[in-house]
Amino acid sequence: MTVAARRTVLKGIGAAGALGALAGCGVPAAYIEPSERAGKDLSGRDRRLTFANWPLYIDTDDRDRARRPTLDAFEERTGIDVRYTEEINDNDEFFGKISPSLMNRQDTGRDLVVISDWMCARFVRLGWVQEMDRTRQPNVARYLDPLLRTPHFDEGRRFTVPWQSGITGIAYNRRRLGREIRHVSDLWAGDLKGRVTLLSGLDEAFALLMQGDGVDITRWAEDDFHRMCDQVERRVRSRHIRRFTGNDYIKDLAGGDVLACQAYSGDVIQLQADDPDIEFVVPEEGAELWAESLMIPNLARHKRSAERLVDHYYDPEVAARLAAWVAYVCPVPAARDVLASSKDKELAALAEDPLVFPDGALRERLAIARDITPEERPDLAKRWNSLVGL
Repeated sequence: MTVAARRTVLKGIGAAGALGALAGCGVPAAYIEPSERAGKDLSGRDRRLTFANWPLYIDTDDRDRARRPTLDAFEERTGIDVRYTEEINDNDEFFGKISPSLMNRQDTGRDLVVISDWMCARFVRLGWVQEMDRTRQPNVARYLDPLLRTPHFDEGRRFTVPWQSGITGIAYNRRRLGREIRHVSDLWAGDLKGRVTLLSGLDEAFALLMQGDGVDITRWAEDDFHRMCDQVERRVRSRHIRRFTGNDYIKDLAGGDVLACQAYSGDVIQLQADDPDIEFVVPEEGAELWAESLMIPNLARHKRSAERLVDHYYDPEVAARLAAWVAYVCPVPAARDVLASSKDKELAALAEDPLVFPDGALRERLAIARDITPEERPDLAKRWNSLVGL
């Protein structure tokens, strides 16, 4: 499993632009008022819920892949039957699948979904998700990582709760390169000409590149974006940047065609198992911390049960078991102590991995980027896609 396979490129204007066009053609306004979001909750008598997630994004039993230990434990403890589907392969594709129901004030058939935060921002702005009741979620209230509590699109995480998190930084092969990389500017050294790749997705790529230019990504402006694009454009023309990639950067880096690239922390952990010379670096200027989050869509039939399931995954014991399997940045820092106390050497070592549990010094260099607004997106996407060649 790779993060890049999930954090996919938003092409052109995207779904937000399509919604705007529909609103001008006699289709009902997309925004849903808070008073219209809740449906009749059947949780008290209908002990089930439907949970839609990405493929390979939950722990499974090594001897029986149909079993999911952390999910099975919830079912056994609560008596709630969870229909778990791995139906999300692309943020935009999933948006297109469920948006007709949400726009027309219909139940999507799903009680809980996981999508990337930049797409969560769209759902929150449209009023397509329900506010969670934190009185039913004491673990979330207590254990959610402070770094992830206040994204710009959902202050206080009222509508979303991180499932897993990750870092966008730089991966490189130290043995082949023969030196360290510590700054974004190191990517532009002469010995890397034609051996560097950047991510093709606008939402995935822009923050780290801005940070390399000294920009505070929590409050970036359009001028910052265009200045960054000017620099990228020059390096595309000079052929310093080899190409823009999705998750195929993994193959390029592992094969040696590329010596350094924009990358996701979760991918590099997997690459290091086969090649310890591959390193992941959070540049001195900082890196983007992102999340993929749980949301309860409007009119979900089992809201209270869904809230219980979210809180289940914020129990440090449960979060530790999930982190040990998926190896992303765990949104529950308290899970580190659980793993550290394990008698299993591999699990105890995972507690010391800064790409799963960032230490204090690393955390100071991580930031959540301000999301791109619907008004900004058309022009910014057009500029970025012209560089990428989309």
